[in-house]
Amino acid sequence: MSDDVREIVGRAKRGDTAAMRRLVELYGPRVFGLCCRMLGQREDAEDAAQETLVRMFKSLERWDDTRPFEPWLLAIAGNRCRTRLARRASTPRCVTLEESDVAQSYDSEQGARQIDEEVRLALCEVTPRYRQAFLGFHEHGLSYAQIAEWLEVPLGTVKTWVRRARIQLMDRLKARGAIEESQHELRQV
Repeated sequence: MSDDVREIVGRAKRGDTAAMRRLVELYGPRVFGLCCRMLGQREDAEDAAQETLVRMFKSLERWDDTRPFEPWLLAIAGNRCRTRLARRASTPRCVTLEESDVAQSYDSEQGARQIDEEVRLALCEVTPRYRQAFLGFHEHGLSYAQIAEWLEVPLGTVKTWVRRARIQLMDRLKARGAIEESQHELRQV
């Protein structure tokens, strides 16, 4: 962790509101992004992100400053999301392509957006714990060890989950017609 972040966290621990605002500026978007991907619904993600930040401030005194800050914070976010998912007792509802307003012809920018949408929709169908590990690695740039700490599972489990998420994602993309069976390349419709 950079000394700047360590210093900001130290000031926030002492009640410095400017430091608290800075932590929200630095980490709020990542927390929200993780919550959004885990929960699949913007309103739930906003609530979970807010709960995460409140819990972060209440728990700053317990944070071990010899360990990285971001995985600790993302672990709180993951726990808030898992609690919400358990309460909801169902997987996030994903919009199908038939329900979306995706046009059939695209220029390159629209095609890129379509590919992003296809991947997002396919990710909604990946097993939640696999999706968490996958997003931690690919979206948030965490190491396998950081993800293991965040999800509180063994390192080997994280590697397996990321691999399984990739397999499930490819299968979902094939089923949606976003990639061809033989090529594993995204195609534009």
